[in-house]
Amino acid sequence: MTRSIVRLGILLACVSVAAWAQDLAGNWQGTLQVGNGVRTVIKITKDDGKFKGVLYDANGAAIPITTLTLDGKTVEFTINTRGISYTGTLASDGTAITGKATLNGQAHELNLQHVTEENTWVPTPSKPMPADAKPKFEVATIKPGKPNQPGKNSGFRGREFRARNFSVNDLIGFAYGLHTKQIVGAQEWFDTELFDISGVPDVEGRPSTAQMNMLMENLLLNRFQLKFHFEQQELPVYSLTVKSTPKMNVSKPSADSASGFGFRGRLGDLQVVNMTMADFGKWMQRDVTDRPVLDQTGLTGRYDFLLKWTPDDSQFARFRSMGTLPQINPEEANAPPGLFTALQEQLGLKMEPTRAKMNVIVVDHVERPSAN
Repeated sequence: MTRSIVRLGILLACVSVAAWAQDLAGNWQGTLQVGNGVRTVIKITKDDGKFKGVLYDANGAAIPITTLTLDGKTVEFTINTRGISYTGTLASDGTAITGKATLNGQAHELNLQHVTEENTWVPTPSKPMPADAKPKFEVATIKPGKPNQPGKNSGFRGREFRARNFSVNDLIGFAYGLHTKQIVGAQEWFDTELFDISGVPDVEGRPSTAQMNMLMENLLLNRFQLKFHFEQQELPVYSLTVKSTPKMNVSKPSADSASGFGFRGRLGDLQVVNMTMADFGKWMQRDVTDRPVLDQTGLTGRYDFLLKWTPDDSQFARFRSMGTLPQINPEEANAPPGLFTALQEQLGLKMEPTRAKMNVIVVDHVERPSAN
């Protein structure tokens, strides 16, 4: 009799675990506790015993989940293109997951409910901004960054654009695609004073990269009273060339596909999606390198790839004081090589220091923005 009860208990436990695994498939939704709250929808399927998922952001964009696992009651997933990871606990009845999502090194509560298709929130996808639009911020708020606020990020929530802990150097780099060393006549506070910015474009729709540049340019000209002129100067740069047969996957984007440049939890663990080499160089000089990057690969396509390296002290200067993400530890077992070696071994590219004539911005006038 006792043995029968034990067998029954084991059987019920197995059935219960199977129910958890089965119940994970379906629609889940909850509010990410960041800012005023961000509605989040996740749709999970199961194929050949493996879970797959898609997360729908506040704009209705479908973002594939990179990895998704269920181990007992522990649910974990990562979204490499956005640098997001999640860990939660599945309720015994399979109707809820309690957990936290980590974005830019900070954890935020995200509790999910299992819902039917008819009860799933329907996000409203944002349409691209008309290609000929020249947007500016209809209303923009600029405030000093909050003391001891870690991280540096930017992006849209609905129609509202937000940037956190941005310096004037960051804004100029964003607007004109330049490295800090291409800004001549910068005042000391360009790099030391940080601002939190929010604004709504005067044109509806999701802006392209060029239109985002226009928004930042307009903000600088009107709120910071920036006046400047371009010159050509010879500067130390990194030349990006093809070393061997490229080892990158050619992107297969749809008409609505976005580009992605994001670190998968640690600085030095990079995923790139749907980018040209010229764009890759601009993002590397913006976030990583200590000098401008000059694209001389001759490659004109768009690519998807992973790049993993161990950063050195010359890299990630704009993030070092912000505590945005941990870095790969050079002392850890199987630490990847440095950036230059990783580019050659993993991508078939070569980056080497040289000098070249580059456009620089010469600052003629600038003012701190008025408070609002």
